[in-house]
Amino acid sequence: MKPRKAINLRELPTQQLESQLSETVETLAKQRFQNALSQLHDTAYLKILKKDIARMKTILNERKRAK
Repeated sequence: MKPRKAINLRELPTQQLESQLSETVETLAKQRFQNALSQLHDTAYLKILKKDIARMKTILNERKRAK
């Protein structure tokens, strides 16, 4: 999976961005569990998920500060 671009994330409404954030956090937890059991084949995916979460949180914080 490729990382999500910040430009594409900024176009999403706040509610949809928050739902994607929660889904991504859940996916990261599942992937970390698989990694601990040595069942994860693509460990770079963990890094991509963490960066996507950071991008989404940054955009949400920017929106909250703008209000």
